[in-house]
Amino acid sequence: MKPHIEEARRSLRLADRDITAFEILRQEPKAHVSIVCFHGQQAVEKSLKAVLYSHQIEFDRTHDLVKLALLLNDHEITLPATDDQLRALNPFAVTFRYDDMEIVAITGEDTAIVVSEIRRWAEDQVTIAAEE
Repeated sequence: MKPHIEEARRSLRLADRDITAFEILRQEPKAHVSIVCFHGQQAVEKSLKAVLYSHQIEFDRTHDLVKLALLLNDHEITLPATDDQLRALNPFAVTFRYDDMEIVAITGEDTAIVVSEIRRWAEDQVTIAAEE
């Protein structure tokens, strides 16, 4: 297998770990939304990076989902999520985990929808790139 496809598949496996944690924590009433959605944000981030790897698109180290989406859009790759949805997840990467803020821009349920759609889309993108 091509190295860039191997890296993309690895990123998807790591995303799946975060999805598992997200789903488990989402069912736990005592789990704070910042921790639950952190794993959702991470799953989306790793899924986007998998697509970037699969298309051999270089990117800087970042947790900014909108920045990653713009890079994909620049290469005419359309995501199944809006910038607003991605922007709502961005603070969970760092801010909400290290701050006692109670601002919630997205619910666990809405996060689950974005996570599911992005992960499914990323799998399709990586599969298509692997076949090329």
